Amino acid sequence: TLLSKVTQLVRRSSHHQLLSTMTKFTGSLVGMGNPLLDISADVGQDILDKYDVKLDNAILAEDKHVPIYKELVDNYSPQYIAGGATQNSIRVAQWIMTANGKPGQTAYFGCVGNDSFGNQLEECAAADGVKVHYMKDEITPTGTCAVLVKDGERCLIANLAAANNFKPSHLETDESKAIYESASLYYIAGFFLTVSVDALKIIAEHSVANNKTFCLNLSAPFIIDFFADQVATALEYADFVFCNESEAEAYGKKHELGDDLKEIALKIAASPKKNEEKKRFVIFTQGSTSTIVAHDGKVEEYKVVPLPKEELVDTNGAGDAFVGGFLAGVMAEKSVGDSVELGHEAARFI
Repeated sequence: TLLSKVTQLVRRSSHHQLLSTMTKFTGSLVGMGNPLLDISADVGQDILDKYDVKLDNAILAEDKHVPIYKELVDNYSPQYIAGGATQNSIRVAQWIMTANGKPGQTAYFGCVGNDSFGNQLEECAAADGVKVHYMKDEITPTGTCAVLVKDGERCLIANLAAANNFKPSHLETDESKAIYESASLYYIAGFFLTVSVDALKIIAEHSVANNKTFCLNLSAPFIIDFFADQVATALEYADFVFCNESEAEAYGKKHELGDDLKEIALKIAASPKKNEEKKRFVIFTQGSTSTIVAHDGKVEEYKVVPLPKEELVDTNGAGDAFVGGFLAGVMAEKSVGDSVELGHEAARFI
């Protein structure tokens, strides 16, 4: 399949690293978000109970969660994986575009510490052909995310650290402007709404003013519940809105839209929009159940081919991969339906 080429592509790191760091960006897709180094381990129910967390959820670390990172390192032989929701999606999109003969099409903004974890994130993204233009925090360490995996499901506990310190001023530099002005498609996950709505608005207002395409992910129920004003601000700019079924249910409950996911999707699609020339698409993924797409008063469903249980490693990154596949489809000028199918294939692979 298309995605089976990923391993060979990633190995060609020296060429793509040179491309992504040395040349002027002339690509088409830009993401902005919270770059995090994932610390991933298989755990038992005892760890989930100890830290009062649930599977299939994503939260920001509180004081009670701080010891989890050291515990994973000391006791679980974890994997270290370049992460952060938006960065994941951008990397997947670039993998697919590279497989189709279009390297160097993506760039990414975020904030990291001036440390080894930050360097590791930059090297991973560059090896995948993504041009990263990180803001570097000289004091705060690079953010991390504990990924707790049990029975194929996962829980995410994010310690944003430096990622929380991204400033709109980083987008005012000549290099940053050259990057985002070159692009025609933008993607930001809702997690970034806890960091800088002003930075999001710089990108989003550029997109609207130039009739480009802006995409938003609602990301997690806590974003919808506790950052409702920020979500409302970002939503007005969004041409494409992504979320999963738990986030859709949370949005429906928060805004008293009922519990019918198709109706919720239609109502989000019809909500106020800055660029009225484009009708909004709303895309709800539901794991192995069909994906819902609402647009211009109509709803379509796209079946998912479930991955056999024996082939399922875990669901971590599946939602990010779906978005990456979908965005690659949009950049290749595929139909929304074909882009959904590419998203499904990416999610199955990752």
